[in-house]
Amino acid sequence: MRTRGAKRVLVSGASIAGPVLAYWLTRHGFSVTVVERASGLRKTGGHAVDLFRPAMNISEKMGVLPRVEERATGTNRMTVHREGARRPVRADLSKIFSAASDRHVEVMRDDLSEIYYDATREDVEYVFDDSITAISSDGEVRFENAPPRRFDLVVGADGLHSNVRRLAFGEESRFSTYIGAYFGVLSLPNTAGLDGELLMHVGVGRTAGMYGARHLGDARALFLFRSERELDHHHRDVARQKELLRGAFAGLHPDVDRWLEELDRTPAFYFDSITQLHMDTWSRGRVTLVGDAGYCPGPAVGGSTTLAVVGAYVLAGELARADGDHEVAFPAYERAMADHVRASRAVALSAAKTLIPTSRLGVSGLAQGARLISALPAGPGRALLRLTTGSARLYNSMTVDDYPPSPTAPRARVE
Repeated sequence: MRTRGAKRVLVSGASIAGPVLAYWLTRHGFSVTVVERASGLRKTGGHAVDLFRPAMNISEKMGVLPRVEERATGTNRMTVHREGARRPVRADLSKIFSAASDRHVEVMRDDLSEIYYDATREDVEYVFDDSITAISSDGEVRFENAPPRRFDLVVGADGLHSNVRRLAFGEESRFSTYIGAYFGVLSLPNTAGLDGELLMHVGVGRTAGMYGARHLGDARALFLFRSERELDHHHRDVARQKELLRGAFAGLHPDVDRWLEELDRTPAFYFDSITQLHMDTWSRGRVTLVGDAGYCPGPAVGGSTTLAVVGAYVLAGELARADGDHEVAFPAYERAMADHVRASRAVALSAAKTLIPTSRLGVSGLAQGARLISALPAGPGRALLRLTTGSARLYNSMTVDDYPPSPTAPRARVE
């Protein structure tokens, strides 16, 4: 697969989808520039994300899978405290993960971003501390800081609150669907000494947890809670977000109260609504979207990291297959990803109901279901999980075409 001439592609976003897309575009003979609003790779503490079989296979093709597995969180046990119950429920997470997918790793988002960046930085131009302000129909792009430049194609890989999507398609509110919940993460000292364990407190409409990764010096606390209506806050108003989080989890458990005390001291904090994006098309002219920028199934509940890796690989492959003709490649990319996106949305809705129970029966079911699956042998456990969630069926059945790189393109770098 070779592109006709030197196709210049600008990618906005250097988190997950952006570097993966840049890697494969480069391997197909494109010239790639990645622009990132942050001053460097984001080191905000991050949270754990899941890579399922399709994304694991793509990472293996990139030569980075050993590094990904080396940075796995190592979380393999779970203790669940139910609000109002005296005894906790303990479960074997490794069995649950193996039942959900036959190839899976949990890794910190920042670690994964760094691994993908390292695989591309010698072959891709990265421009940090800048952002796109305008995109013309003929490919001229204007930036906040750098002078204007011309590109053949522009790709938004800049997340749920995508700047490229806003410029090319309009305001986010036109495409976002709130699915009734919020998600928060903060970094805090690992005073509980958690090593390979996820400690959870679950109540009606709210779930909080704390875990530590084996290579981290600190820990993460995560929070999921329901709200029938969207709350009044801006995604950059951190003070308001912390206020909302405190209010949602007041009185759940003394452990959770202590975690929330770290909000005033935490070096890293994330908070957002769990929102899905629904767009009729992810492409307009020379512009297209990949990952959460185009089809976010819901942060924390929809497998969006795997979907972003797969989407980036498919987009690069379809551009190569079409010899760089975006009028052919963009529709082919959307057709190839459409079923995966629809299935991920459905899984996200189901997962949100399970992870944030709406009743005391649901609280008990979450804990007892996890214990039962972890207690069963792998075969029956996998069968039970398939009956109770669509995630295993989705990720184990997701197939992706093979797009061999150009023989004259740079070779994969293995460190």
